[in-house]
Amino acid sequence: MLTRSKGLRILQLEPLERLPWLVHGFSTRFGGRSSLEGEPVLNLAFTDWDERSNVLENRNQFQSAVNAREFALIPLKQVHSDVIHRISSGAVEALPGDASITNLGNVLLSVQTADCVPILLVDPRKRAVAAIHAGWRGTLARIAEKSVGRMIQEYGSKPADLIVAIGPSIGPCCYEVGVELVTKFTAQFVDAAEYFDEPRTGDEPNPIQWLNMKPPGHQPPPKNVHLDLRKANCSQLRSTGIRAANIHVSALCTACNTDIFFSYRKENTRSGRLLAVIGMREG
Repeated sequence: MLTRSKGLRILQLEPLERLPWLVHGFSTRFGGRSSLEGEPVLNLAFTDWDERSNVLENRNQFQSAVNAREFALIPLKQVHSDVIHRISSGAVEALPGDASITNLGNVLLSVQTADCVPILLVDPRKRAVAAIHAGWRGTLARIAEKSVGRMIQEYGSKPADLIVAIGPSIGPCCYEVGVELVTKFTAQFVDAAEYFDEPRTGDEPNPIQWLNMKPPGHQPPPKNVHLDLRKANCSQLRSTGIRAANIHVSALCTACNTDIFFSYRKENTRSGRLLAVIGMREG
Protein backbone atom coordinates (compact mmCIF):
# COMPACT_ATOMS: atom_id res chain seq x y z
CA MET A 1 0.00 0.00 0.00
CA LEU A 2 1.59 3.27 -1.17
CA THR A 3 0.81 6.09 1.24
CA ARG A 4 1.81 9.71 1.73
CA SER A 5 3.35 10.65 5.05
CA LYS A 6 5.03 13.90 6.02
CA GLY A 7 5.71 14.83 2.42
CA LEU A 8 7.10 11.41 1.40
CA ARG A 9 5.59 8.39 -0.28
CA ILE A 10 6.20 5.09 1.47
CA LEU A 11 5.03 1.52 1.08
CA GLN A 12 3.52 -0.25 4.07
CA LEU A 13 1.79 -3.59 4.55
CA GLU A 14 -1.74 -3.42 5.89
CA PRO A 15 -1.50 -6.54 8.15
CA LEU A 16 1.55 -4.99 9.83
CA GLU A 17 -0.18 -1.62 10.14
CA ARG A 18 -2.74 -3.32 12.39
CA LEU A 19 -0.07 -3.95 15.04
CA PRO A 20 0.00 -0.71 17.09
CA TRP A 21 3.41 -1.44 18.63
CA LEU A 22 5.10 -2.04 15.25
CA VAL A 23 6.64 0.45 12.81
CA HIS A 24 7.79 -0.44 9.31
CA GLY A 25 8.06 0.85 5.78
CA PHE A 26 9.71 0.66 2.37
CA SER A 27 10.96 3.94 0.92
CA THR A 28 10.53 5.30 -2.60
CA ARG A 29 12.59 7.89 -4.47
CA PHE A 30 10.00 10.68 -4.05
CA GLY A 31 10.99 13.81 -2.16
CA GLY A 32 14.12 14.17 -0.10
CA ARG A 33 16.96 16.64 0.05
CA SER A 34 19.25 14.97 -2.48
CA SER A 35 19.35 15.95 -6.15
CA LEU A 36 19.85 13.53 -9.02
CA GLU A 37 19.92 15.01 -12.52
CA GLY A 38 18.01 18.01 -11.24
CA GLU A 39 15.32 15.93 -9.53
CA PRO A 40 14.82 15.92 -5.73
CA VAL A 41 15.21 12.33 -4.52
CA LEU A 42 15.15 10.47 -1.23
CA ASN A 43 18.55 8.79 -1.36
CA LEU A 44 19.08 6.92 1.91
CA ALA A 45 22.65 5.66 1.55
CA PHE A 46 26.06 7.29 1.44
CA THR A 47 27.00 7.37 -2.25
CA ASP A 48 29.76 9.06 -4.24
CA TRP A 49 27.38 11.51 -5.91
CA ASP A 50 25.54 12.67 -2.77
CA GLU A 51 26.47 14.73 0.27
CA ARG A 52 26.52 13.00 3.64
CA SER A 53 24.43 15.80 5.17
CA ASN A 54 21.71 15.18 2.56
CA VAL A 55 21.56 11.47 3.38
CA LEU A 56 21.34 12.10 7.12
CA GLU A 57 18.48 14.56 6.60
CA ASN A 58 16.74 12.12 4.25
CA ARG A 59 16.97 9.41 6.90
CA ASN A 60 15.48 11.74 9.48
CA GLN A 61 12.61 12.52 7.13
CA PHE A 62 12.01 8.85 6.39
CA GLN A 63 12.05 7.89 10.06
CA SER A 64 9.50 10.62 10.73
CA ALA A 65 7.35 9.32 7.87
CA VAL A 66 7.19 5.85 9.46
CA ASN A 67 6.62 7.40 12.91
CA ALA A 68 9.99 6.26 14.23
CA ARG A 69 11.90 9.54 14.58
CA GLU A 70 13.02 8.69 18.11
CA PHE A 71 14.23 5.19 17.18
CA ALA A 72 17.92 4.33 16.86
CA LEU A 73 18.55 3.40 13.21
CA ILE A 74 20.56 0.18 12.91
CA PRO A 75 22.55 0.19 9.66
CA LEU A 76 24.35 -2.73 8.04
CA LYS A 77 27.48 -2.77 5.93
CA GLN A 78 25.99 -5.12 3.37
CA VAL A 79 28.39 -7.62 1.83
CA HIS A 80 26.03 -10.11 0.06
CA SER A 81 26.52 -12.74 2.74
CA ASP A 82 24.55 -14.96 5.12
CA VAL A 83 25.76 -13.05 8.20
CA ILE A 84 22.95 -12.24 10.65
CA HIS A 85 23.35 -9.92 13.65
CA ARG A 86 21.35 -10.08 16.86
CA ILE A 87 20.83 -6.49 17.99
CA SER A 88 20.75 -6.06 21.77
CA SER A 89 21.68 -2.37 21.96
CA GLY A 90 20.64 0.80 20.20
CA ALA A 91 24.22 2.10 20.02
CA VAL A 92 25.51 0.13 17.05
CA GLU A 93 27.85 1.07 14.24
CA ALA A 94 27.30 -0.29 10.73
CA LEU A 95 27.94 -4.02 11.06
CA PRO A 96 29.19 -6.18 8.17
CA GLY A 97 26.35 -8.50 7.25
CA ASP A 98 23.03 -8.72 5.48
CA ALA A 99 20.39 -9.35 8.14
CA SER A 100 19.59 -8.30 11.68
CA ILE A 101 17.11 -9.49 14.28
CA THR A 102 15.96 -7.99 17.59
CA ASN A 103 13.36 -8.09 20.33
CA LEU A 104 14.49 -4.69 21.60
CA GLY A 105 12.18 -1.70 21.53
CA ASN A 106 12.94 1.69 19.94
CA VAL A 107 15.53 0.39 17.48
CA LEU A 108 14.91 0.44 13.75
CA LEU A 109 16.41 -2.43 11.77
CA SER A 110 17.20 -1.49 8.18
CA VAL A 111 18.46 -2.82 4.86
CA GLN A 112 19.44 -0.82 1.77
CA THR A 113 18.42 -1.94 -1.70
CA ALA A 114 18.41 -0.78 -5.31
CA ASP A 115 17.20 -4.05 -6.94
CA CYS A 116 17.95 -6.73 -4.31
CA VAL A 117 15.10 -8.18 -2.27
CA PRO A 118 14.24 -6.47 1.05
CA ILE A 119 12.50 -8.79 3.50
CA LEU A 120 10.89 -7.80 6.80
CA LEU A 121 9.81 -10.40 9.37
CA VAL A 122 7.69 -9.95 12.49
CA ASP A 123 6.71 -12.36 15.23
CA PRO A 124 3.57 -10.86 16.82
CA ARG A 125 3.58 -13.37 19.68
CA LYS A 126 7.20 -13.11 20.82
CA ARG A 127 7.51 -9.45 19.76
CA ALA A 128 10.60 -9.91 17.61
CA VAL A 129 11.51 -8.59 14.15
CA ALA A 130 14.06 -9.06 11.38
CA ALA A 131 15.29 -7.14 8.33
CA ILE A 132 16.98 -9.06 5.50
CA HIS A 133 18.87 -8.06 2.35
CA ALA A 134 18.80 -10.83 -0.27
CA GLY A 135 20.68 -10.49 -3.54
CA TRP A 136 21.46 -13.60 -5.53
CA ARG A 137 24.47 -14.45 -3.35
CA GLY A 138 22.52 -14.07 -0.12
CA THR A 139 19.62 -16.02 -1.59
CA LEU A 140 21.97 -18.80 -2.65
CA ALA A 141 23.41 -18.80 0.90
CA ARG A 142 19.83 -19.14 2.30
CA ILE A 143 19.92 -15.93 4.30
CA ALA A 144 16.12 -15.72 4.59
CA GLU A 145 15.88 -19.29 5.82
CA LYS A 146 18.76 -18.82 8.25
CA SER A 147 17.21 -15.61 9.62
CA VAL A 148 14.07 -17.53 10.54
CA GLY A 149 16.30 -20.12 12.21
CA ARG A 150 18.00 -17.40 14.27
CA MET A 151 14.62 -16.05 15.40
CA ILE A 152 13.65 -19.56 16.50
CA GLN A 153 16.97 -19.96 18.32
CA GLU A 154 17.12 -16.54 19.98
CA TYR A 155 13.46 -15.77 20.71
CA GLY A 156 11.62 -19.07 20.54
CA SER A 157 9.66 -17.94 17.48
CA LYS A 158 7.37 -20.39 15.72
CA PRO A 159 7.42 -20.08 11.93
CA ALA A 160 3.63 -20.44 11.72
CA ASP A 161 3.32 -17.17 13.70
CA LEU A 162 5.64 -15.12 11.49
CA ILE A 163 4.40 -12.47 9.06
CA VAL A 164 6.59 -11.57 6.08
CA ALA A 165 6.67 -8.42 3.95
CA ILE A 166 8.80 -8.61 0.80
CA GLY A 167 9.27 -5.18 -0.71
CA PRO A 168 9.90 -3.92 -4.25
CA SER A 169 12.86 -5.53 -6.00
CA ILE A 170 14.01 -6.34 -9.50
CA GLY A 171 11.56 -8.73 -11.12
CA PRO A 172 12.25 -11.75 -13.32
CA CYS A 173 11.25 -9.54 -16.26
CA CYS A 174 14.46 -7.53 -15.86
CA TYR A 175 16.89 -9.71 -13.89
CA GLU A 176 19.05 -11.31 -16.55
CA VAL A 177 21.88 -13.47 -15.22
CA GLY A 178 24.48 -15.86 -16.56
CA VAL A 179 23.56 -19.50 -17.07
CA GLU A 180 26.19 -20.49 -14.50
CA LEU A 181 23.72 -19.45 -11.79
CA VAL A 182 21.37 -22.22 -12.88
CA THR A 183 23.99 -24.77 -11.87
CA LYS A 184 24.69 -22.99 -8.58
CA PHE A 185 21.03 -22.86 -7.60
CA THR A 186 20.09 -26.37 -8.74
CA ALA A 187 22.93 -27.67 -6.56
CA GLN A 188 21.25 -26.06 -3.53
CA PHE A 189 17.49 -26.14 -4.12
CA VAL A 190 15.29 -28.98 -5.38
CA ASP A 191 12.83 -26.52 -6.96
CA ALA A 192 15.48 -24.24 -8.47
CA ALA A 193 14.25 -24.87 -12.03
CA GLU A 194 11.14 -22.88 -11.10
CA TYR A 195 13.25 -19.78 -10.37
CA PHE A 196 14.45 -19.42 -13.97
CA ASP A 197 12.63 -18.77 -17.22
CA GLU A 198 14.74 -21.47 -18.90
CA PRO A 199 16.74 -23.71 -16.56
CA ARG A 200 19.65 -24.12 -18.98
CA THR A 201 23.29 -24.56 -17.98
CA GLY A 202 24.90 -23.57 -21.28
CA ASP A 203 26.26 -27.07 -21.88
CA GLU A 204 23.27 -28.28 -23.88
CA PRO A 205 24.10 -29.31 -27.48
CA ASN A 206 22.85 -27.06 -30.24
CA PRO A 207 21.00 -29.34 -32.68
CA ILE A 208 21.09 -26.69 -35.42
CA GLN A 209 24.58 -25.37 -34.81
CA TRP A 210 25.23 -25.17 -38.56
CA LEU A 211 22.82 -22.24 -38.75
CA ASN A 212 25.27 -20.11 -36.76
CA MET A 213 27.71 -20.24 -39.67
CA LYS A 214 30.62 -20.28 -37.24
CA PRO A 215 33.59 -22.68 -37.36
CA PRO A 216 34.12 -25.06 -34.39
CA GLY A 217 35.37 -23.26 -31.31
CA HIS A 218 33.88 -19.95 -32.43
CA GLN A 219 30.29 -20.43 -31.41
CA PRO A 220 28.59 -17.51 -29.64
CA PRO A 221 28.24 -17.87 -25.86
CA PRO A 222 24.90 -19.22 -24.60
CA LYS A 223 22.26 -16.60 -24.02
CA ASN A 224 21.49 -15.59 -20.46
CA VAL A 225 18.49 -16.57 -18.35
CA HIS A 226 16.13 -14.62 -16.10
CA LEU A 227 16.09 -15.27 -12.34
CA ASP A 228 13.11 -14.74 -10.04
CA LEU A 229 14.68 -13.81 -6.69
CA ARG A 230 11.28 -13.25 -5.07
CA LYS A 231 10.15 -16.77 -5.88
CA ALA A 232 13.43 -18.20 -4.59
CA ASN A 233 13.12 -16.40 -1.26
CA CYS A 234 9.43 -17.22 -0.88
CA SER A 235 10.30 -20.89 -1.36
CA GLN A 236 12.95 -20.67 1.38
CA LEU A 237 10.55 -18.98 3.78
CA ARG A 238 7.81 -21.55 3.16
CA SER A 239 10.32 -24.35 3.74
CA THR A 240 10.81 -23.12 7.32
CA GLY A 241 7.12 -23.56 8.09
CA ILE A 242 5.89 -20.02 7.46
CA ARG A 243 2.37 -20.14 6.08
CA ALA A 244 2.00 -19.04 2.45
CA ALA A 245 -0.88 -16.77 3.50
CA ASN A 246 1.52 -14.90 5.81
CA ILE A 247 4.01 -14.07 3.05
CA HIS A 248 3.14 -10.79 1.32
CA VAL A 249 5.12 -9.95 -1.81
CA SER A 250 5.23 -6.67 -3.71
CA ALA A 251 4.94 -7.24 -7.46
CA LEU A 252 6.59 -3.88 -8.23
CA CYS A 253 9.82 -4.22 -10.19
CA THR A 254 12.44 -1.60 -9.34
CA ALA A 255 13.99 -1.74 -12.82
CA CYS A 256 10.60 -1.28 -14.53
CA ASN A 257 9.61 1.58 -12.23
CA THR A 258 12.58 3.93 -11.96
CA ASP A 259 10.11 6.79 -11.66
CA ILE A 260 9.21 5.38 -8.22
CA PHE A 261 12.28 3.42 -7.08
CA PHE A 262 16.04 3.31 -7.54
CA SER A 263 17.52 0.56 -9.71
CA TYR A 264 21.25 -0.07 -9.86
CA ARG A 265 20.79 -2.25 -12.93
CA LYS A 266 19.13 0.59 -14.81
CA GLU A 267 20.92 3.62 -13.30
CA ASN A 268 24.30 2.13 -12.37
CA THR A 269 26.54 4.34 -10.21
CA ARG A 270 24.06 7.23 -10.42
CA SER A 271 21.48 5.21 -8.56
CA GLY A 272 20.41 6.10 -5.04
CA ARG A 273 19.39 3.56 -2.42
CA LEU A 274 16.06 2.61 -0.90
CA LEU A 275 15.60 1.67 2.73
CA ALA A 276 13.37 -0.98 4.28
CA VAL A 277 12.89 -0.63 8.05
CA ILE A 278 11.12 -2.39 10.89
CA GLY A 279 11.05 -1.85 14.67
CA MET A 280 8.93 -1.99 17.81
CA ARG A 281 7.82 0.62 20.30
CA GLU A 282 8.89 0.14 23.88
CA GLY A 283 6.29 -0.91 26.43
